[in-house]
Amino acid sequence: QVQLVESGGDLVQPGGSLRLSCAVSGVSSRYAMAWFRQAPGKEREFVASFRWGYSTRYTDSVKGRFTISREYSPNTLYLRMDNVTPEDTAVYYCASRTSPTFSMQERDYSYWGQGTQVTVSS
Repeated sequence: QVQLVESGGDLVQPGGSLRLSCAVSGVSSRYAMAWFRQAPGKEREFVASFRWGYSTRYTDSVKGRFTISREYSPNTLYLRMDNVTPEDTAVYYCASRTSPTFSMQERDYSYWGQGTQVTVSS
């Protein structure tokens, strides 16, 4: 069965850092994965993706600040967040496609974790 379990969300001050983790099971290592986020009253938005072969893509607002990475023992997807701002406050979700190609569209991802809350505030 497919399981995606996020952890690492926390309260952090502006300019600070934290790392989110997503424990992965039941999906092919070749499938593209991504982090999305959703703030209250807003649609879920793409943040970053990781593709087989270690290529990555980011939404413009997080380029240079966030880093997506993957390891396989244990099988985990990460999102390192540096120099965070209050606009980064959201529930962060990891997600998996059922194909190896990139997508920034929520509808193209088949499996989702439960989310982890990130709050950036003084």
